[in-house]
Amino acid sequence: MSGLAVLHPLLLPLPSLIDDPLTGVYAAIVGNLMAGTGLLVLFRHGSSLGGFNIVALIAQEQFGWRAGYVQMALDLCVVIGALFVVPVSSVLISALGAALLNVVLVLNHRPGRYTGY
Repeated sequence: MSGLAVLHPLLLPLPSLIDDPLTGVYAAIVGNLMAGTGLLVLFRHGSSLGGFNIVALIAQEQFGWRAGYVQMALDLCVVIGALFVVPVSSVLISALGAALLNVVLVLNHRPGRYTGY
């Protein structure tokens, strides 16, 4: 994933999000829906990208908490922390994106869904 993140802007340059705020909102919506779908695929196969994803999967396995809700709670902490260092308008766009990503996980990822128990 990290390698693709470096390669992506070289092969597919995108317009500056600063120049057009609407582009930033669109990017947050589409990007987080796609990221949520990607995380859903990883979660269903018992994998993750690390960080909060691992914490969410461990909490699901050890305590029975739904990974989507755990991920959402952790993301909420980051968004609240961002209010102290980032302009509110940017935080709101990020919060929208994080909410969409987590809604994809909450609605579609259930423990045991593909294991038969």
